[in-house]
Amino acid sequence: MQALLVLLGILVLPAAMAAPEIAVGKAAPPLVAPALDGKRLDLGALRGQVVVLNFWASWCVPCRAEMPMLETFYQRHLKDGVVVLGVSADDAHDRPAVLRALQGITYPAALLVDARPNGFGDPEVLPTTYVIDRAGVIRARLRPTRAGLTEASLSAVVTPLLGP
Repeated sequence: MQALLVLLGILVLPAAMAAPEIAVGKAAPPLVAPALDGKRLDLGALRGQVVVLNFWASWCVPCRAEMPMLETFYQRHLKDGVVVLGVSADDAHDRPAVLRALQGITYPAALLVDARPNGFGDPEVLPTTYVIDRAGVIRARLRPTRAGLTEASLSAVVTPLLGP
């Protein structure tokens, strides 16, 4: 009997530890982390706003290339109730490189390694951007393309979510 329980634990435990399904049309999982500016980044507290959640890394060239566009988008749409959040997949010891990469960026940012809870898990590919509506539902997952994320492609997803 004890051997059966051990075997069952081996088979069931990995499934229980698997990251939740993160899919368009489903509620965004929780994500809470200390922001690099000392404030608290809490995705759940942003209900009522449209959130552009960007996973990136300081060593990721396409990630760094889209950051100025995300900053422009943030500044342009902040008054419309849009929040951009940057979550770096860098290791904790890479904090200085992350801070250098964020020079000139004013949207809130955090390190993924500091996130507790983190219902998103580790991103499969960088950069990955989620667009989350005012009710906390994921409306788009944008992954790298040859052209990269553009303001036009991001606007196409966000603008319909800005209505009443």
